Amino acid sequence: MSPAIVLEVQTHYKEEELLESPEFQKGVKHLCERGITKVPRKYILPALDRPISPKKDGATSFKLPIIDFAQLQGPDRIHALKSLSKACEEYGFFQLINHGIARQSILDMIEAGRKFFELSFEERSKYMSKDVRAPVRYGTSFNQNKDRVFCWRDFLKLDCHPLSDVLPYWPSSPTELRQAAVNYSKETKFLYLMVVGAILESLGLAETTKDIDENDGDDHIIKEFQDGSQLLVVNCYPSCPEPDLTLGIPPHSDYGFLTLLLQDEVTGLQIQHQGRWVTVEPIPNSFVINVGDHLEVN
Repeated sequence: MSPAIVLEVQTHYKEEELLESPEFQKGVKHLCERGITKVPRKYILPALDRPISPKKDGATSFKLPIIDFAQLQGPDRIHALKSLSKACEEYGFFQLINHGIARQSILDMIEAGRKFFELSFEERSKYMSKDVRAPVRYGTSFNQNKDRVFCWRDFLKLDCHPLSDVLPYWPSSPTELRQAAVNYSKETKFLYLMVVGAILESLGLAETTKDIDENDGDDHIIKEFQDGSQLLVVNCYPSCPEPDLTLGIPPHSDYGFLTLLLQDEVTGLQIQHQGRWVTVEPIPNSFVINVGDHLEVN
């Protein structure tokens, strides 16, 4: 038997062993680093739950309602509020442009997140925890403690409130992660408060919040929400060898009040609208805002 054949047999055996072992508990990034060419059985969805190619069901890119944050602060505020209310009621999603968050803050956070997932598994695994309330948690799937079938995602979750309490627990490597996450969490928290205020105003549940300052503690809307929990989740979706068999994340609703999702240029985000799953068309430098379970507008 030639060495080439022996090598091929050994490689095949190792991969089959890997596909059936608890290695999937270590995440898809780890599996990809081990060089798998097949999706492990634990990640394979039942046939009816597998992703449907847009070419098969005729689905096309879908444009969410666009809300211009600058208009919420300007003379067209009344019109913008009406558009905001309609987006929440009819879609539960909208894309927010001109949000005012510095582009550099966004790029720094993306780069810091990328560098974290490039760390060795030994370094990343220091933050693996079954405690969903841990101030920092690295894991895989949606909930690796309960999921019957895993989804093709790894994540880093950072509890962001209060920063002074949780910051010492955040990863110290890569070195730029903490500062990037602090800057990003502060800017998105203020944006969140402004958007929440506008939504409540559009529903007639609050007075105007147009002129609220970041450090203004007098407005009751800000007071109601500024002490709420805040999570920063960095998602990693490694290239999948058999993408027709699994999903990056399963159908779900977000349990919070609002989610500010930074969508990259890779098309893949889908929402359910009028009974169909449609692919959201990315808009550069925008946030996809998702109305969570705590704010259901009917």
